[in-house]
Amino acid sequence: MVSTNTIDARILSRMFLAGAKNLEAKKEWINELNVFPVPDGDTGTNMTMTIMSAASEVTALADPDMETLAKAISSGSLRGARGNSGVILSQLLRGFTRSVRKSAELDAPAIAAAMEKAVETAYKAVMKPKEGTILTVAKEAAAKACEIAGETDDLLPFFETVFAHAEETLARTPEMLPVLKEAGVVDSGGQGLIEVLRGAIDGYLGKEVDYSDFERTGGVSSVTKITPQAEADIKFGYCTEFIILLDHEMPEEEEHSFKEFLTSIGDSIVLVADDEIVKVHVHTNHPGQAIERALTYGALSRMKIDNMREEHQEKLIKDAEKLAKEQAEQDAAAEAELPEKEAGFIAVSAGQGLTEIFKELGADYLIEGGQTMNPSTEDMLNAIAKVRAKTIYIFPNNKNIVLAANQARDLTEDKEIIVIPTKTVPQGITAMISYVPEKSSKENQEVMLEAISKVQTGQITYAVRDTRIDDKEIHEGDIMGIGDSGILAVGSGREEVAVSTVDAMMTDEAEVISIYYGADTAEEDAEALAASIEEKYPDCEVELSRGGQPIYYYIISVE
Repeated sequence: MVSTNTIDARILSRMFLAGAKNLEAKKEWINELNVFPVPDGDTGTNMTMTIMSAASEVTALADPDMETLAKAISSGSLRGARGNSGVILSQLLRGFTRSVRKSAELDAPAIAAAMEKAVETAYKAVMKPKEGTILTVAKEAAAKACEIAGETDDLLPFFETVFAHAEETLARTPEMLPVLKEAGVVDSGGQGLIEVLRGAIDGYLGKEVDYSDFERTGGVSSVTKITPQAEADIKFGYCTEFIILLDHEMPEEEEHSFKEFLTSIGDSIVLVADDEIVKVHVHTNHPGQAIERALTYGALSRMKIDNMREEHQEKLIKDAEKLAKEQAEQDAAAEAELPEKEAGFIAVSAGQGLTEIFKELGADYLIEGGQTMNPSTEDMLNAIAKVRAKTIYIFPNNKNIVLAANQARDLTEDKEIIVIPTKTVPQGITAMISYVPEKSSKENQEVMLEAISKVQTGQITYAVRDTRIDDKEIHEGDIMGIGDSGILAVGSGREEVAVSTVDAMMTDEAEVISIYYGADTAEEDAEALAASIEEKYPDCEVELSRGGQPIYYYIISVE
């Protein structure tokens, strides 16, 4: 029988996990609500990864009380937060749990007060809160909760009324944000929050929810369930994945040798290497051997071992963890011997060419990510720990990563962290070029902010659906030029749209046009584009570089 007027830690835990599960189930649909019809809509993914980080912490608790549950939800979501939507969700959870952590049970007034605290915390985390977003849905839900909290002791009608008001608010988001109305969608972050609330009510009612996706056994993901017959047919039982953070660049011959070794112990091999990292996927009966060989090239990150036969799992996981821990300790000891610098630089980069540019400019640590995968707060914290410097500048290079960087800054106590809110890669490059060693950190921050304010960026990609934005009709497959504040050009040819995008960004003061061509763009096409732009704007210096970024054929800046 469901408790009618209060919930305890056990019920709240069940509600939270059910909310996380429902969000996870709807993430792809939420991704498709992205206003811009680009092939990297990621709101659902970011929110899911954020809440799953907390869910894994919660399922690790054997018998939680309200305080331990609150800590698990807050800490897990905070460190796992990705993208603006994920950071806002983590702040909502942080505010809610701060309000309830000292309580044994929660009635309607206590829940309403916690929702109000959640909204207050989230709004504080956003520099310029925008109505018509997840923030508005949360605010209106909290307001309704406070309005009706004293009217009934029965929690079910309380939850249902609050949820119905949240849904009504979500439906009104297109009226608050014209860009949503024009695209014909509701706010994707608000939809994500609705799915969390919907799942939470299911959890309150005791509906059956499969929590296996949340199980955490020493950092290994949920185990794939298979039938006895399928088990007998599996030749290699362990799906093993990890990233190697290379100590030195891996030559082609060594890459080939590593592939041959993996082939000798397994199959289904995927190995992708660049200057700094190697991504590895292999099905094998000996994941320990794959890990041992990988450790000869560098430290390991994002290790994942799925036991497809569900046999001897615990022993192999512990062996792998031990090896990784020993290597991490050795790496930490080696890093501790390095002298501390006055200033260090962390940049987010997607694409080998862009990574090389940032390294040439002096970046100490590159975080893999960007449009297609937003790094989490924990990724930022790990990078900060790797850079031995008194002051560290972080360049997110994407508007959807700035909040996660700010959150990492606020969680760091032993170093001065300065987040330069670069929203595009060209802004990040300009900011790094603007650094002057002789200036103080405050002076450099002011110089960098001034420099990036003069950079306009256009990104050329393709549309994944029909829509209408900024009075432009867009059809699936069209090429788009996306500027800092909207769609600049639409057409059928990449280079044609790129030129139109530059035209839209040009000013009388423009001096430099920089072009970074992506992984799916041929060098000769990029050279032809640069030549045509140079001919059209002879008074500007045109610079062409290989970016190697996915999704975007060209990233172009005018400054």
